[in-house]
Amino acid sequence: MNLTKHRLFLLFTVVALTAAVSPTFAQKVSPAAKTEVTLAGKAISIDYSRPYMKGRKIMGNLVPYGRVWRTGADDATALKTPVNLEIGGVRVPAGNYTIYTLPSEGTWKLIINKQTGQWGTEYDEKRDLARVDLKKSALDQPLEQFTIEFVKKNEKSADLILEWESTKLSVPVRVTPE
Repeated sequence: MNLTKHRLFLLFTVVALTAAVSPTFAQKVSPAAKTEVTLAGKAISIDYSRPYMKGRKIMGNLVPYGRVWRTGADDATALKTPVNLEIGGVRVPAGNYTIYTLPSEGTWKLIINKQTGQWGTEYDEKRDLARVDLKKSALDQPLEQFTIEFVKKNEKSADLILEWESTKLSVPVRVTPE
């Protein structure tokens, strides 16, 4: 019986230590969210986490200019598309991707990356499919919680919108032929 207790204690210790050092098991502080749009009869989705401002300066501080940002919090932001897309003029084949951004005081870049399933800060530039310019504008009122949404324009196109603090970013998305 003593040996069984020892093995259980050892197993518990290993699991606890693994959880403490692994970002996969890290406590997620920001709520998970999903945005989706149906284009050409197919659902295109983005899974992400929605951090709050909590009185902090966001742009240029928490989200520093000139450094790749995970575009949310916690796990990497995931784009899933069952159809070929054109995002900001760049062809994106059907598949799964991670979305990052490169913030700037001027023009931001949306980064579409082929690595998937990783923690949000695990970025590999060699896996970039494309970088596209985002249109930047100011929000009328500060937005407390980071938000990603699609605004459908017609059956085959939408705008992808990212908003937080006083910043609004957008890029056109459209379905392309096979």
